[in-house]
Amino acid sequence: MAPLMRRYDLMDHTADLMVKSHGRTLEECFANAGYALFDQTVDLSGIESRETFAVEISGDCPEDRLYSFLSELLFLEDSEGMILCELDVSFDGDRVICTGRGEVLDRSRHRVRSEIKAVTFHMMSVDPDEPSVTVIFDV
Repeated sequence: MAPLMRRYDLMDHTADLMVKSHGRTLEECFANAGYALFDQTVDLSGIESRETFAVEISGDCPEDRLYSFLSELLFLEDSEGMILCELDVSFDGDRVICTGRGEVLDRSRHRVRSEIKAVTFHMMSVDPDEPSVTVIFDV
């Protein structure tokens, strides 16, 4: 049995939070980038899969799709208080389709780590050959 791949690595960056997400496919890399976004916000070990949310975005290029996808997840967190601990991503042409499971943040039960203010295009990359995606979050 092959060893488990890490979902993401934190990369050195001077001011913000840089994440490189891994996977067997780009869809898995996108899902792991979303996981990293929530995992850096809240300790996901305490989040349960109580509710299901669907997210669908489209974009002109892979970087645009990654940016829009992560921004939509951040909006879901900011507007609904939803923290997703499971994400299943698929691509359909220029669309990213995600089913996510999680629960609403409860500060009395969940350990908050940090606040991510925004997703940035700066140094964003989507590498279909590795596969991996790299993104910087504004914290």
